[in-house]
Amino acid sequence: MLRRCFLAAVGLLAVTASLSAQTAPKEPVPSTDQTPVESSNSATPMEDPQTGDHWTYEFRDEITGEIKSTLTNTITDVSDTDITVRTTALGNTGAGYVSYDRSWNRTGNDTWRFTPNDGGGIRSPLAVGKTWSVKATDLNSSAGVSWKRSAASKVVAQESVTTRAGTFDTFKIEVTCDFQNSKNPTKKFQEVLQTWYAPAIDHWVKQSSVTRSDGRVRSKNTAELVEYGRR
Repeated sequence: MLRRCFLAAVGLLAVTASLSAQTAPKEPVPSTDQTPVESSNSATPMEDPQTGDHWTYEFRDEITGEIKSTLTNTITDVSDTDITVRTTALGNTGAGYVSYDRSWNRTGNDTWRFTPNDGGGIRSPLAVGKTWSVKATDLNSSAGVSWKRSAASKVVAQESVTTRAGTFDTFKIEVTCDFQNSKNPTKKFQEVLQTWYAPAIDHWVKQSSVTRSDGRVRSKNTAELVEYGRR
């Protein structure tokens, strides 16, 4: 029953993953098409978010070692308070939409609303040792499903990270999310998410997540940036 819970994004694994109507919130279903994506060679700085900015990520199941999908997140709208992102999977003509605040916390997608947000973003200014927390409600009103989320974040390091998109100076942020079903408090699970956020491009360049239920690992995934740019 339990599936991967995703943050980019991204969230978030920003994207990021989630659960079905009887589990936690869910991003658009990824494609299994593994066609290579053209990569960028330089970590070109990006200014404030603009319509057309895009980031492409490759997702890997670390339990099987398989590449599961390649997702592209593209900004479709920016306001003083919100950012709207379209998510598309390589080889799939469909699209999903995710809403973020200006700190890249998810506030909703096609199915779920996160009130006040999912706690998966940043809190500027970032510095090693900084901590913050969020208590939220994840609601799928059409399915009548609600989860209570408690997220605790900490900046644990500054690291240089190299992906196919380039080399980036990042802040490594660790987020621990505990979920409890609002109608059945005995249903619980936990996700630990590590995010490498690069201020130069105002986005994460790598994420890893581990989801546990009843003390047992249910999923283990990573995602890496393979291309990004402006319109």
